[in-house]
Amino acid sequence: MRIQVVRTGGFAGIERRAEVDTSGRPDEAEWQALAQLALRPGPPGPPADRVRDGFSYRITVDGRTVACQEPNLSEAQRSLISRILKEGA
Repeated sequence: MRIQVVRTGGFAGIERRAEVDTSGRPDEAEWQALAQLALRPGPPGPPADRVRDGFSYRITVDGRTVACQEPNLSEAQRSLISRILKEGA
């Protein structure tokens, strides 16, 4: 499974990309479960106002993409984004 995160926005407006291929990793099942949760829509209820200079994200998992932005991230989205940006190339 290939998981890609593209982060845009922020104060400087610099785009950052990172990707992880989970195939063959010992924690592959954990990544897959988190990715499937992250592809679901954000938290229910009215969307919070966008944070000034906040980040927007595109999460792509094997060709399926979801767009989200701060502060309207689900816990799964927040966790996956953090892991991908930390471990991805």
